[in-house]
Amino acid sequence: MPGIAGIVSRRPAEECQRLVDAMIKSMKYEPFYASGTCFAPEIGVYGGWVAHDGSFAARQSAHGDRDAVTLLFSGECFFPSPDTRAGADVDRLPRRYEAEGERFVEQLNGLFSGLLIDRQQKRALLFNDRYGIERIYVYEDGDGTVFFASEAKALLRVVPALRAFDDEGVAQFLTFGCTLAGRTLFSDLRFLPGGSVWTFGKHTGNRKEQYFRPEQWESQAALTEEAFERAFLETFARILPQYVSSDSLTGISLTGGLDTRMIMAGIHGNAFKPTCYTFSGLTEDTLDVRLAARVAQVCGLEHRVLRIGTDFLTDFGRHVDRTVFVTDGCAGALTAHEIYFNEQGRALSPIRLTGNFGSEILRSMSTFKPANFPAALIDADFNRLIESSVQRVFDKQKAHPVAFAAFQEIPWNLFGTLAAGRSQMTFRTPYLDNEVVALAFRAPASARLSPRSALRFVHENNPALGGIPTDRGVIWGGRGPSFMARRLFSEFTFKLDYLHKEGLPHTLSPLDPLIGALSKFGLLGLHKFLPYRSWFRRELAAYIGEVLNAAQTRQSPYWNAQFLASIAADHSGGAKKLHQGDSCHTDAGSDRAPSDSGFFGAFRNSR
Repeated sequence: MPGIAGIVSRRPAEECQRLVDAMIKSMKYEPFYASGTCFAPEIGVYGGWVAHDGSFAARQSAHGDRDAVTLLFSGECFFPSPDTRAGADVDRLPRRYEAEGERFVEQLNGLFSGLLIDRQQKRALLFNDRYGIERIYVYEDGDGTVFFASEAKALLRVVPALRAFDDEGVAQFLTFGCTLAGRTLFSDLRFLPGGSVWTFGKHTGNRKEQYFRPEQWESQAALTEEAFERAFLETFARILPQYVSSDSLTGISLTGGLDTRMIMAGIHGNAFKPTCYTFSGLTEDTLDVRLAARVAQVCGLEHRVLRIGTDFLTDFGRHVDRTVFVTDGCAGALTAHEIYFNEQGRALSPIRLTGNFGSEILRSMSTFKPANFPAALIDADFNRLIESSVQRVFDKQKAHPVAFAAFQEIPWNLFGTLAAGRSQMTFRTPYLDNEVVALAFRAPASARLSPRSALRFVHENNPALGGIPTDRGVIWGGRGPSFMARRLFSEFTFKLDYLHKEGLPHTLSPLDPLIGALSKFGLLGLHKFLPYRSWFRRELAAYIGEVLNAAQTRQSPYWNAQFLASIAADHSGGAKKLHQGDSCHTDAGSDRAPSDSGFFGAFRNSR
C-alpha cells in the first residue's frame, strides 16, 4: 500500500540513496502509484514516498522544498472550515511546522504518517497518527542506522537479517489473527505505537517520544446520557463535511447498517454527490444491497452493486498470494476478496468513504477473540509458547472499551483488511476523527450499549432515512410487537447466516444440509455473502489440498506434521474435521470484512 520509507544513517550517501531507491521500488507495485525521493545527506536523512496518483499524500510529498522544509507524507489530514477539502493548501502542514515547531504533529487530525526534513534546523521528524493505523515499521542495526517504512517488505528488501519469522509474533498471529503491541511476524522488526514522533537532530541528537497517549482522553469526566447525546449530534454534524468534501470523486461503500446511514443523513442537502456502491456475492442480494439501494434512492443518488465473480474462485491462489504480499502477511486467504472488491471501487472513485469502526468506537462492539485451533494441530513445543506469550501482552478486560477499540483492536486486528483495501483506494472514515473518539471516551456505559444516539442523528437530519430499518431491524422510535418480531427475525437470520457460511461448530456439522435447506425459504444469504467454509469444501478444495500437501507446509516448525497429514486426507475424503477451529467474523452493519484469525488465514500466512 502507499506510504513512506527511509534511512537515517552516517553511511556514505550513495549507499543510502541506493537502499532507499530499492525500498521505494518494492512498494511501488501498482501502475497507478506515484512516487519520489528526497535526500538530505548533510543531516544523514534519506527518504522516499509512494502514493495514489493525485491524492492528498501525493500532493504533499511532491510539493518539494518550501523554505528548506520538505514533507514526505502518507494518508490524509482533515482541517476545519473555511476550506474543508482534504487536498486544499498543500503548504498548510509545513506552515504549521514553521509556526509551532515539533509540536505541530499534536494538532494533526487524520490517519497519517510522515517524514519532515528541516535543512535549516538540521533535523528530521518521523511521526504517525494517534492510533498507529498508518503503520511505520522500524529496524535499528548495530551501527546506529535506522531503517523505517510503511511496509515490512521494504525493510526485508534491504536488510536480509530480517527475513526470518519471529516465533512469538507467529504465536500471537495464530491466536488472534494479528501480532500485538508493536511485534511483527519478522525477527527484530517492530512497528511504532500510535502517536509516535522520533526526532533526528544533527546538533541536538535523537529522541524517541510519544506526543499522544490514550490516557489523555481516558482521564476526561464522563457525561450524562443526555449531555453525551447532544454533544455527539453537534460534533458529528460539524466534522462530517471534512470527510465528504474533496477535489476528487468520492464513493461511499454503503451498507444497511447504522454507521453509513449516519453519513448519508449528515450529507442530506449538501451539494456533495458521491457514488454509492455495495459489495455483494455471486448472485444473491443481501439486506445490505436492498437497504443500501433504498437509502441511496431517498438521497437521490445512484447505487451500484459490486459483485464477487467466478474468476475470484478460479484464480483464488493468485488472490491469496497477492493479499499476503501487499499486507506483509497481515491478511491472507479469508481476506483475499478485499483487493478484488476495492479494485472495482477504484474504477468508480479513487476515494472510499466508509462507516468502518463506528460500531467499535461508539457501541463497543468487538470480534477480537482467540481462534480455537485443535491443540493437536500445533507443534507441542510451539503450543507452549502460544500459551505463555499471549496473556503477557493482551488482556481485553483491563482496557477501557474505547481505548481497546481505537488503540488495539483496530490498528492491530483489523490492520490487514485496511492495508489490503488501501492498496487500491484512499480510505476515509469519520469514526476515527480525533473529536469523535475523544468524545466517545466521555460516553456513559448506557450510551455505549445503545444505538439511540446514532438513530437520533439519522432521524433529525433526514427523517426519511430514519424510517428505513437497518439490517438488524433497528429503527428510530421502534416499539411494539411488529418491531420486536422484525428484530427477532433479523437476529435469527444473522446468526443462521453466520453458522451456515462461517462458523458452524464441528459438533453441529451433521446439521449443515438442514441449515442449507432453509435457503429455499429465504432465510439464508440475508447478511453474509462470502461462504468461505463451503468454498473450501467445494470450489476451492483442490487449492486447499495443494497447500496442505506442499512440502514447504509440511516442513514448517509450527505444525504437527502427522495431524496436518490427517487433515489433508480427511479433506480429500470429504470429511469435516478440517473445519474444526475455523473462526472468521463479519459485521455487515459496520462494513466489516472477515478477519484472518481462522485456520486458513493463519495457515497460509505462516508458510
